[in-house]
Amino acid sequence: MANLDDGIAAVRRFNRFYTKHLGVLQEDWLSSAFSLTEARVLYELARRNPLTATAIRDSLDLDAGYLSRLLRRFEKQSLIDRRPAPNDARQSLISITAKGRKAFQPLDQLSQDQAGGALSKLSAIDQRRLVAAMGTIENLLHAAPDGERHYTLREPRYGDFGWIVSRHGELYFQEYGWTAPFEGLCAGIVGDYINKLDPKKERCWIAELNGENVGTVMLVKDDKPGIARIRLLLVDPAARGLGLGARLVDECVKFARKAGYRGITLWTHSVLSAARHIYEKAGFTLTGSEKRKSWSKDVVAEFWDLKFKP
Repeated sequence: MANLDDGIAAVRRFNRFYTKHLGVLQEDWLSSAFSLTEARVLYELARRNPLTATAIRDSLDLDAGYLSRLLRRFEKQSLIDRRPAPNDARQSLISITAKGRKAFQPLDQLSQDQAGGALSKLSAIDQRRLVAAMGTIENLLHAAPDGERHYTLREPRYGDFGWIVSRHGELYFQEYGWTAPFEGLCAGIVGDYINKLDPKKERCWIAELNGENVGTVMLVKDDKPGIARIRLLLVDPAARGLGLGARLVDECVKFARKAGYRGITLWTHSVLSAARHIYEKAGFTLTGSEKRKSWSKDVVAEFWDLKFKP
């Protein structure tokens, strides 16, 4: 991005496009009897019934007075009911009624159909691109507590190996100043994995958060017989704080044991403090180090090993 003004213009242009695409500028959401805000309140109640007004307000970031008026209107229409909260007399528990669910269900189906219609016009590859792009926006802008963000692990798909190389190159240049030869090293590792894969002894994991790739690791055969090697562990900043790095290493350890390896080795650098901490907690031991000049930087290479007990 050339400057902040260009970024602001791009965000506003996207907002104009997407609000028009969703139809949120219309008085009634999806030609229903409800505004978008009213529909969102009903959605929260239908999904997490019952809730306090405070919980609804915090979830949707609504003005307290506006929400109070909206809830009173829903109550008069018999769409919701209230009862005192058992642990706090100052709060009421708000529940959606059968009438409220009957009114909301067609709206929920219209929203489902709208999203499905948009996706059905795209190829499977473009659907994944769209969902991943939306995930990127959500991951960058959504300040949800870590406990509310959930990643999934899966096997690589077409395009994921290119992502592994490019994301390593981007991230390690941004954070450590490592230059193009490091990206070349990553490309070589990925190429070897693809062309020499032994599926019974080797595995790659991709981590997704909201449809976006946010992590990866590989377990491959080492040159030493009976030993596995961890390669290209990466956790994107969008997924840090979720314990993903430890989970990826744990998956490697479990797979290596099941595959019959006697142990695991890996090569890392002293500057990668978060990764070193993960390896140490997983039971790896630092077995050697050496100073080098790599990728335009002075580095300290480290060698870590984990031996399985018979």
